Amino acid sequence: MSAEPNTPPAAGEAPITAAGMMLGLRKVSVLMPGIVVFAVAFGAAAAAKGLSLFETLLMSGFVYAGVAQLVSLELWRPEWTWGAIAGIAVVTATVNARMVLQGASLQPWFAKYSKTLNAFHLFFFTDANWLIGTRYRAEGGRDLGVLVGAGLALWLVWVIATGGGYMLGALVSDPRRYGIDLVMPIFFAAMIVPLWRGKRGMVPWVVAGLVALVTARLVDGYAFIIVGSLAGAITGAFRDDAA
Repeated sequence: MSAEPNTPPAAGEAPITAAGMMLGLRKVSVLMPGIVVFAVAFGAAAAAKGLSLFETLLMSGFVYAGVAQLVSLELWRPEWTWGAIAGIAVVTATVNARMVLQGASLQPWFAKYSKTLNAFHLFFFTDANWLIGTRYRAEGGRDLGVLVGAGLALWLVWVIATGGGYMLGALVSDPRRYGIDLVMPIFFAAMIVPLWRGKRGMVPWVVAGLVALVTARLVDGYAFIIVGSLAGAITGAFRDDAA
């Protein structure tokens, strides 16, 4: 019998269990409605930009970076120059740079598994996985199946809904019209709150938020994401060293 999702796998047992994968699927299921709507919106936007269905599905399947995909469409050009390619690369790299910090925060957990296994599950690593994994590990969980199950489910839904959006066109091109764009922010807030560790942990959060807001005011684009994240991480590191 496989280990329970919230207990470390015993010696000789598989590091990923079916129970863990199902737990990850259940934890991420609350996000599915929002993911479907945003994937439909991306598919519709890709069709409007002139991408083929194959190209659209290929981007969702292999790039698999929802926010970065939507941002790249905003910068899409009918004719490409090397400067335009470099510009879109810098913007999407900035948007996705937060994943470096998120992955680093869970490195002590990931390091116990093989490089091949880590390479596989990190392909499906998203903000939702990180929040789910962070909370799950804080509660004593060790089964990497939680991340794999959540990631695979989200990826599959994202790709399928992208195709649906492409065929439906602009039917749901603006998720804000239905208020469904609030699903993911609410989910993130609900997952982060249990990680609260008292007033001492509030300082890095406040610093990250303020720096991100100021950066967004002063610098166009998405630099505020990485600047705010780094500010919070550095603040937290210095406070831990001073303790």
